Amino acid sequence: MESIISTMQQPIQSGFNAYSTAQEVIKGIDLTGKTVIITGGYAGIGLETTKTLTSAGAHVIIPARDIEKAGKNLSGIENVELEKMDLMDPASIDAFAEKFVSSGRSLDILINNAGIMWVPLRRDSRGIESQLATNYLGQFHLTAKLWPALKKADGARVISVSSYGHQMAPFDFEDPNFEKREYDTLSGYGQSKTACNLFAVELDERGKEFNIRTYSLHPGSVYGTDLGREEPIELFKQLGTHDENGNIKPEVEARLKTIQQGAATTIWCAVSPQLNGIGGVYCENCDIAEIDRGQIEHRFDEPATIRGVQPYSIDKKNAEQLWKLSEKMLGFNFDTK
Repeated sequence: MESIISTMQQPIQSGFNAYSTAQEVIKGIDLTGKTVIITGGYAGIGLETTKTLTSAGAHVIIPARDIEKAGKNLSGIENVELEKMDLMDPASIDAFAEKFVSSGRSLDILINNAGIMWVPLRRDSRGIESQLATNYLGQFHLTAKLWPALKKADGARVISVSSYGHQMAPFDFEDPNFEKREYDTLSGYGQSKTACNLFAVELDERGKEFNIRTYSLHPGSVYGTDLGREEPIELFKQLGTHDENGNIKPEVEARLKTIQQGAATTIWCAVSPQLNGIGGVYCENCDIAEIDRGQIEHRFDEPATIRGVQPYSIDKKNAEQLWKLSEKMLGFNFDTK
């Protein structure tokens, strides 16, 4: 069956590229008076995103599971507020969101940045597989509870930091929690990132009447984050990125993005006027991504080829189906009205 995909899913020749940095993207943009919430905004590209937005005048709120680590990493950065929250704990999401909404503040930008990868099979208290719970369902839950504040902003943007990893697996609507099939960590990661892309499609459709636009994105292959901290080194070797001793090959490292370049697409999606009137798209390299219909050759030892978006992950029918399933799994309706 032919996918139903937005005609907006095509590059717009933004003028930026894979080597653009977050500071280059935000140049000339004033965020004074704007409020931003960033999950995972205290490490890796999330921390760089925080630094970039605060440098432009934004007030950034960071919900964190590890307050001590977050506090150390954020030391010296002004206009930052730290709150306790765990994406795998529904009660903590409710508490954080309720506190923010009850403060009466509007929310201009929500960046769902936190994520995990390459983890063994773990489940939360509800029995939900950890990558699905953290990378997607926690974001769905948080966005739902912050919806009143997003509507109040009249021009809010919701950003889901997804990944090229969505290419590893479509969403398995029959067995999302690996209750019947054998657990594969990359399939779990892939379907969680496919879910992020589909969430952006459906949320944008529901939110645009309130001037809320939504985007998902691939930050690029970035060197220096701790995302792969639990990955077995043998997997890196199989991908061709590391040598026999487990060290990253110098020629691969030289072609990876820096942290500053890795945060650039998040910033572009969050603030660029080039995206005014556009939403529900998957972006990469500070532009809207090309649809991958098999014409892109991918090589993991050549990071520039790790690009493109799979049609199944931006399909409108899949997005509608996932929304309903998400509500069922979480036990509440996300009423966008």
